[in-house]
Amino acid sequence: AEQCLKLLQLPYRKVRLCSGDVGFSARHCYDLEVWLPGSQEYREISSCSNTGDFQSRRMALRYRPTPAASSSSSSSEEDKVEHSDNGKKKNKKKAKKAKKPRPLLCHTINGSGLAVGRALCAILENYQLPNGNVQVPEVLRKYMGGKDVLEKVVVQKDV
Repeated sequence: AEQCLKLLQLPYRKVRLCSGDVGFSARHCYDLEVWLPGSQEYREISSCSNTGDFQSRRMALRYRPTPAASSSSSSSEEDKVEHSDNGKKKNKKKAKKAKKPRPLLCHTINGSGLAVGRALCAILENYQLPNGNVQVPEVLRKYMGGKDVLEKVVVQKDV
């Protein structure tokens, strides 16, 4: 979402919400707010929350970590031999097979894209020219058939 705002060259800010404003399930939450000149304020256009293991606990979403590499595989033959009290060599018992790590709960995030209606308002307000026309953001021109300006249409009422 932030990359889209950068490409559209819209003025925005990133806000980390305080714990009182974060939803029940979230640990952290960041909002992206876009500047709307018509109302002279920043308004939320996107939100992203880290919910930790809250959601995965409810749906039992788990993963099994990869086991740590055992140090015994790198030891030499000399390390595998013990010496008894009388100086004779005796073989060590075979090392036990490493246990599989226990499954862990995944951590999840919730993120929205851009609120389409608010993004359209932000483009219209931030790119409006003094004569009422709207300059098309450069990144959108290829989708507008190469148009760089949307001209204001004046509708005349019949009296």
